[in-house]
Amino acid sequence: MKKFLATLTAVFIAFCSFNFVNAASRAEIAAINVQTAADFQFWNDDSPTKQKIIEFVEDVTNPYSANYIPPEDRIATFDMDGTIYCETAPYYFKQMMFLHRVLEDKNYKPSKDLIKIAETVKPFITQKKSIPANLNSKLSFGTRKAYECMTNEEYCDYIRQFMDTNEVGLSNLKRGEAFYLPMVEIISYLTNNGFKVYLNSAAEREIARCLIDGAVNIPLDRILGSNVTYISTNQGKNGGANYNFDRYKEKIVRATGYPYKNEKNNKVYSILYEIGKKPVLAFGNSSGDYAMLEFTLQNNKYRAESFFVICDDTERELGNLKRAEKDKNYALKRGWNPISMRDDFKTIYGDNVRRN
Repeated sequence: MKKFLATLTAVFIAFCSFNFVNAASRAEIAAINVQTAADFQFWNDDSPTKQKIIEFVEDVTNPYSANYIPPEDRIATFDMDGTIYCETAPYYFKQMMFLHRVLEDKNYKPSKDLIKIAETVKPFITQKKSIPANLNSKLSFGTRKAYECMTNEEYCDYIRQFMDTNEVGLSNLKRGEAFYLPMVEIISYLTNNGFKVYLNSAAEREIARCLIDGAVNIPLDRILGSNVTYISTNQGKNGGANYNFDRYKEKIVRATGYPYKNEKNNKVYSILYEIGKKPVLAFGNSSGDYAMLEFTLQNNKYRAESFFVICDDTERELGNLKRAEKDKNYALKRGWNPISMRDDFKTIYGDNVRRN
């Protein structure tokens, strides 16, 4: 018990200093707790965007304000990749895990077709080049085929193992730790002020759940994402609506179908299907989020705001200044609030996480 208390005290002291030498650990990310404006630690003090968020929350939670929003209608939606989590090192989590599984995992015996897909797509990913449509379609199939017949538990175990590997292009950062600390503060601040926070991501739902679970305070049933297909091992050609699972004879496993990609307008449909209420806050970073940001602002009966994260930091992140300028101008044109990683964030992952 004494040893446990000493360790707990050391973690608490280290956390309270908010001076993460490398990246914040998942436990330190989970411990972020912002209740009032004074609790923010990872935003620059003079950030106008932070002040806009604080002013919004204080206004809509004030029962005497004309803009008061009842707790049951305080809905906020966040994209994941590029909005609260790294997407650029050098590519999305799922595709990087596919390359690892097919080309590096000695415990997996991939088919020749999967090896060909991985070897062909790897130069595009590592060099950050646009993947041709026909190859991207093969990659999408490969990312499902490589885990075919895994149970959900087996697949999640594999995800967690890959989370412990290092990001490429950024020093001292594991994939499971690659959350933007200032954005995690926003999630904590909203949660502590009566908002229901939802993740609305194009990432595969199971991957998003594994990354979020134990690090960011978003319940797993509030994670919206792209779906894969599951089947019963004895199901054969029967559809799910025509077959009943027998717990004594079979398992539920992953198949290669991909019935729903949760991006662009589908993010709006997911809100309608799974939340049932229009958000009053939405956060995104790319064209895949435009529809969600616009839907939040359209004819909202409450005061509403949309925010757009701009990856313009070329030292602490893999920013692209040409794209960043274009994104900022478009956000301003659409009436979204830009969030500059370079100008608004005091730190992103931790002080010693830098571009290689």
